[in-house]
Amino acid sequence: MSDQNESDQLVSVPHLLARNVRLHGDKAAYREKEFGIWQSWTWAETADEVEALALGLLDLGVQRGDHIAIIGRNRPALYWSMVAVQSVGAVPVPLYQDAVVEEMTYVLENCGARFVIAGDQEQVDKIIDAQQTVHGIDHVIYYDTRGMRKYDHSEITAFADIQNAGRANAPRLTKELNARRDALGYDDTCVMLYTSGTTGRPKGVVLSNRNVIETSKNTSDFDHLSAGEETLAYLPMAWVGDFIFSIGQAYWSAFCVNCPESAETMNTDLREIGPTYFFAPPAIFEGHLTQVMIRMEDASRFKRWMFSHFMEHAKTVGPKLLDGETVGFGDKLRYGLGKYLVYGPLKNRLGMSRVRVGYTAGEAIGPELFDFYRSLGINLKQLYGQTEATVFITQQPDGEVRSDTVGVPSPGVELKIAESGEVFYRSPGTFVEYYGNPESTASTKDAEGWVATGDAGFIEETSGHLRIIDRIKDVSKMADGALFAPKYIENKLKFYPNILEAVVFGAGRDRCMAFINIDLTAVGNWAERNNIAYSSYQELSQHPQVLDTVQAHINAVNESVAQDEMLASCQIHRFLVLHKELDADDGEMTRTRKVRRAVIADKFDDLIDALYDGSGEIYTETEVTYEDGRKGRIKATLDIRDATVVAKTKAAA
Repeated sequence: MSDQNESDQLVSVPHLLARNVRLHGDKAAYREKEFGIWQSWTWAETADEVEALALGLLDLGVQRGDHIAIIGRNRPALYWSMVAVQSVGAVPVPLYQDAVVEEMTYVLENCGARFVIAGDQEQVDKIIDAQQTVHGIDHVIYYDTRGMRKYDHSEITAFADIQNAGRANAPRLTKELNARRDALGYDDTCVMLYTSGTTGRPKGVVLSNRNVIETSKNTSDFDHLSAGEETLAYLPMAWVGDFIFSIGQAYWSAFCVNCPESAETMNTDLREIGPTYFFAPPAIFEGHLTQVMIRMEDASRFKRWMFSHFMEHAKTVGPKLLDGETVGFGDKLRYGLGKYLVYGPLKNRLGMSRVRVGYTAGEAIGPELFDFYRSLGINLKQLYGQTEATVFITQQPDGEVRSDTVGVPSPGVELKIAESGEVFYRSPGTFVEYYGNPESTASTKDAEGWVATGDAGFIEETSGHLRIIDRIKDVSKMADGALFAPKYIENKLKFYPNILEAVVFGAGRDRCMAFINIDLTAVGNWAERNNIAYSSYQELSQHPQVLDTVQAHINAVNESVAQDEMLASCQIHRFLVLHKELDADDGEMTRTRKVRRAVIADKFDDLIDALYDGSGEIYTETEVTYEDGRKGRIKATLDIRDATVVAKTKAAA
C-alpha cells in the first residue's frame, strides 16, 4: 500500500490504532502505575482491549451518534474507552473528574448522555446523585470495582464484564463493529469537549476527525515527534490539551502514554518515566519551582551559595546553548561544571532529564519562571491555543524561543488582528460547532471560518511572532486613560514561591489593588523552619511576617513594572491576603485553574471596597464548599497594607 493510499484511509483514531498495530504492534502504547508497579500494554494489546469494549458497547445497545460520558483520572482503560466509543460510531464526552454534582449534571443534560463510563466508586456516586434530575442515562459502566459490590447492578456494570460480554458475543457482533468502524469519515465527530466556562456556562465544542488528525499530523511534524517519545498523562482528560497529546498526537506518532498512580505520586512517577515530550500549565511549573526553593531553604549554606552562583550564570548561558548560539569557552566550561553540580541533579529531581520538547500554555507564564527552566537546559517553549482550535494556534520554533511571545502560527494556521486588537485565526483544527448552540457558534466563528479568540494581541512585524496582551475583556483603561492589563502583573507576582495566586483590580479606577493567595506548602515550610505555630490557612495568611514578605514581593514587582512605560500605572497601591484559597468548588476558578474575575469581584465586593476606601482592616464572612459537598462559612478580619509605588518621574527616567 502506498503512503498516499494509507494516509487517505487514516480518517479516524480507530484507523490510526489499526495502523499502529500493523507497524508497531509489539511496542509499548500505554503504561500505568498501580500499587507501585508499572504495567504495560503494547499497541496490539491495546487494540484487543479496545475491540472487546467496543463489542461490549454494541451488546449494551449503543447506537451511532450516542453521547457517552467518560469520567475519571488518567488511566489506560479510560483512554481505550474513548477509542472504543469512536469505533462504534458514538461520541466520547470526557468530564472533569473533580467536578461537583451540579457541574456534572449540567454537562450530562446538555449533551444528552445515554451511557457513562466512570473510573471508580466516587464518580459512580456522583452520577447516581445527578440522576435525580438527569433522566436520559440508560447504563453506567465502572472500571475500579472497589466498593461497588453492594450497589444495584441492574443498570450498573463493571468494565471487565462489558469486555467479557463483548468477547463472548464477538461472532455475532464483529461484522456490525467492522461496518461501523469502516463507515467513520473525516468529517464525523471525534470528540466533544467542554470549555472551562471562565465567563459563563461551559459550551460543548464539537471536534471532527479532520480537526484532530490534521492538527496532530501538523504539530507532530513541527516538533519531529516520533514513536520513540514518552509522555506523562496527568492533566484532566476533559481538557483539550490532554486529548490532543494523549490521543491525537500519541496515535498519530505512535508514542507511549504513561499514566501516574495518583495526583500525589505524580512527581515521583514523572522522575521514574523521564518523559521526552512534556506539557504542563504554568501552575505546574510554579509548583515545581516552589518545591525547589523550599529544598534550597533547608539546604546548607554552601549548597545555597553554589545554587545561587551557578543559577546566576545559567540565566545568560543556558538559553543561548539551547538556541545554538555561540558561547565563549570559559562560559561553556563553567556551565558544564554547573550542569554536573547543579543543573543535572536538579533536572533529574524535576523528572525532566530527558525532555526533548516541553510546552506550557493555558495561562501566560511569568518571564522569570520561563527563563528559569530554559536556563537549566530544558527546551521549554510556549504555545497558544484554545479548545475551539483543537489546541494549536501558535507555537515557538526551536531557536526562536522568547518569554514575551507565544510563537508563530502553527502549520496550517492563519492569523489576523482586528481593529479592536482581538486575535482571530482559522485552521484545519477549527471546531465544527458549539453543540446545540448555533447562536454562540455564529458569534465565535464567521462564514469564512475565522474564529474570535477573545484575546488581545499583535503580530511583530520583524519576527512574525504573536504577542498576547491579555483577555480582551480584561484589558481596559484606568481612570486616567492608562492601559490596564492585570494578567501581566499577576504573573510577575506568581513567580514568587510564596504566592500561589493573585487577582489585580484597577479597570476604570485611579489605582490598582490586589488580592493575594499564599502558597500553603511554601509558607508552611517557612513557618515550620522558624518555629511559628499556626492552626489553619486563615491564621497563617494573616501572620505579620507573612504579610511583610508578601509586601516585599509586591514592592519588587512595582519596581519592575515601573520600568515598562505602557504599564507603569498598573503598580499595586494596596493589597490584602485572602483568608481562603480560591477554589473551583466555590466557583472562583475554572477546573483548569483560570480565575473567574467577575465571580471574585462580586463575591468579595466588600474587600474591594475596603481596599479603595483606605481601611486598615476588614471583617468578612465567606461561604465555602467542603470536599464532601457540604457548605459552611468562615469568618476573618483581614489586614490591608499599602505597597511602595515608584513615582512616574522615576519610571520615565
